[in-house]
Amino acid sequence: MGFPTANVLIDSEIPQGIYISRIKIDDRTFPSVTFIGNATTFGETDIKSETYVLDFDQDLYDKMVEIELLQKIRENEKFESVEKLIKNIEEDVEKTRKYFERNAK
Repeated sequence: MGFPTANVLIDSEIPQGIYISRIKIDDRTFPSVTFIGNATTFGETDIKSETYVLDFDQDLYDKMVEIELLQKIRENEKFESVEKLIKNIEEDVEKTRKYFERNAK
């Protein structure tokens, strides 16, 4: 869908939803968007966590990462089509960019 993600094991107590997050990779920190839930649009029922790292194109396989959830953007929901899902992901990414612009250190 154009949004490569890091699939990460999570604490099962974290509420489902889409979060503005920060991911630490090899002692560097990057803005990210994290999805926690089941991919209902695709009929999946298993809870999973996927993190999209903004402006990052390196391989994360076998890397230890740490994710900090900063703010919930929205609830997990089922979309009528993949196109609507992609549109919402694009909006989530834009909200995340604006969050980091406002909160730059």
